[in-house]
Amino acid sequence: MTADTAISEMPQAPVLHAEISRIGLLRITLANPPANALSEELLDAFQAAVERAAADDDIRVVVIAAEGRIFSAGHDLKELTAHRSDSDGGHAYFKQIFRRSAAIMSDLRALPKPVIAEIDGLATAAGCQLVASCDMAIASSRASFGANGVDFGLFCSTPMVALSRNVPRKLALEMLMTGEIIDVERAREAGLVNRVVEPDRLHAETDETIDRLLVRPANVLALGKGAFYRQLNMDLGDAYHFAVQTIADNMLMVEAQEGISAFLDKRKPNWGGD
Repeated sequence: MTADTAISEMPQAPVLHAEISRIGLLRITLANPPANALSEELLDAFQAAVERAAADDDIRVVVIAAEGRIFSAGHDLKELTAHRSDSDGGHAYFKQIFRRSAAIMSDLRALPKPVIAEIDGLATAAGCQLVASCDMAIASSRASFGANGVDFGLFCSTPMVALSRNVPRKLALEMLMTGEIIDVERAREAGLVNRVVEPDRLHAETDETIDRLLVRPANVLALGKGAFYRQLNMDLGDAYHFAVQTIADNMLMVEAQEGISAFLDKRKPNWGGD
């Protein structure tokens, strides 16, 4: 599939835009301000965009951004509350919608391509979960983050999964138990965010990161991302055993052969189609 074809076939919805904004990049924009809530409609469109990114080899990097001053306030509480009149009080629906959201977050981790969150405002609850589910995050100085469902009597159990895998345990519990919103500098210090820039520099900073990724061989990034997340759940010995096998396999790839030869020959590597 060519990039031009991908542009015409990219899923669109009133609450989300997905476009090839430059060769190799899929930009997914939450477009349901002011809250950019993760409604059923938005989750449908989001899932379609992630599936397209997985299927299209022309897409090398994915950026997730949002319109307005709120990145995402999480799930649509009005939509959830409407199902309390169901015969089971909404229990089956609640399980279905949270399971669906969790599956999309997991798909972002499984996507064999770098995923960058670009945050220019508040990200709370499942919005914070979305940031934590991305491989990298670049934020403006006006961004902030929270897992504040407890403010509404709802512990952020599903956001907890991604958040606790990004920030130290005590900070995660503080955010989850108190509902405290942390500023972007604390988020950066804790590891939830890679870099913080002024709002007028946000897109440029993201583009610079994309540039660095696009000149790397896609197959190597895919192998590395998959290996990184897989080894996190292993004990030290198993992690090293797995990593040894992974890097040995990597050494046999044409990209490693070309890259090492280029280094020894003191020339730039030729990644071919990459």
